[in-house]
Amino acid sequence: MMQKNQRLRLRCERLGSELEGVCLDEGMPVFVPGVLPGEEADVLCVKVQPRYAFGRLMEVLVPSPDRVEPPCPVYDRCGGCSGQHMRYEATLAAKRTQVYDCLTRIGGLPLHLEDVPPVLGAQDPWHCRNKTALPVGGTADAPVLGFYRRRSHQIVPIDDCPVAMGGLMGVIAAVKEWMRAERVQPYDEKTGRGLLRHVVTRVSRAGSLMVVLTATRAKLPGVPRLVERLSARAPGFCSLHVSVNAEKNNVILGRESHRLYGEDAIFETLLGLTFEMPPLSFFQVNPDQTERLYQTAVDFAALAPGDVAVDAYAGAGTLSLCLARRASRVIGIEIVPQAVEGARRNAARNAVANAEFHVAAVEDLLPRLVADGLRPDIIVLDPPRKGVEPAVIEAVLAARPRRVVYVSCHVPTQARDVQLLANGGYRFERCQPVDMFCYAGGVENVLSLSRGARG
Repeated sequence: MMQKNQRLRLRCERLGSELEGVCLDEGMPVFVPGVLPGEEADVLCVKVQPRYAFGRLMEVLVPSPDRVEPPCPVYDRCGGCSGQHMRYEATLAAKRTQVYDCLTRIGGLPLHLEDVPPVLGAQDPWHCRNKTALPVGGTADAPVLGFYRRRSHQIVPIDDCPVAMGGLMGVIAAVKEWMRAERVQPYDEKTGRGLLRHVVTRVSRAGSLMVVLTATRAKLPGVPRLVERLSARAPGFCSLHVSVNAEKNNVILGRESHRLYGEDAIFETLLGLTFEMPPLSFFQVNPDQTERLYQTAVDFAALAPGDVAVDAYAGAGTLSLCLARRASRVIGIEIVPQAVEGARRNAARNAVANAEFHVAAVEDLLPRLVADGLRPDIIVLDPPRKGVEPAVIEAVLAARPRRVVYVSCHVPTQARDVQLLANGGYRFERCQPVDMFCYAGGVENVLSLSRGARG
């Protein structure tokens, strides 16, 4: 029987959901980050469970032709990426298999692999993420900014990141200089003491850069000098905010933010529409791939003139406004009041008059709207990772839309929900995975179902 600290020679069979290698030892899966399918490797067993185990790659004995040298100098320690040791095309193939496995194994759909198209990959998978969130550690004399080591809260220091869009190197240097000069104490998760917790950057493709400091109080020392440093070191810097989080937790952003300098928000253009990116709002992290994701969702919806669409989990209205250009009316539902306010501003900014937004939980409002007689032609579901509530599934089935378009960043819960919709009379039409998180685990998947389509 396998034991902790045992050395094993294993062959990798496939990649898991986080692009980790899945090996077999006498039929038991052993998850080993860093090993690729077809490789034989020397593995140290680090944890054994009754039905699976975890291993650490010690040496690749027989390498895969997909193996490459990671360009990031801290890749072997940083938990931000999990696929830089393989060709980008290999990550896309693994994500396609992941979608297929989830839809057939969890969702019970009678599909063949060819029913899941190849993943839409990025034209350039580097410098593509518009947001970074760096925890702060160390001391005021020797501050540390970086990413957490995988499965820990130990910070791996970085000077820059090859998947970030730009300006990060200057922000890191400026903030560290400011912390040393102003004696700014990093936050200590264990004691709850200290001031600065995280440094968050947001960047637009036009080059505008926002910096958000998460701190335990709103008042920060030496803000004018920090602005000077950021202006000198970080190209495009135009906005500085503080987000207050005084609670003893590991949440990145607090519930409130205050502008310290510059613009209230920066802006991004998607499919010809302009959207604001304020400090606390959700916005997809890869704008080039977001356009492909939203265009796919709009195409799958196949809206006709006169159609009414519901955009559940509408956020700041990005997808709603894209749908509104083809529908007669779009109803957006979102639980976060600030996001709905942003959605309404985005609608006004883009002169979109046929989209309305409601502050409510989807599982509360959608059943009420349907009970009051709403019969949308199309319902778009774009929930968080946990998927949709049972009340939402029931409301969709009661509304009997012509088509349901489900956009998901977590295919296992999407597959679970799709099975419930299929049990209620909806049939799989098509899907399209999109690689939003280059060189990291996870994949976005757009899927459409309709009444009376093929099984």
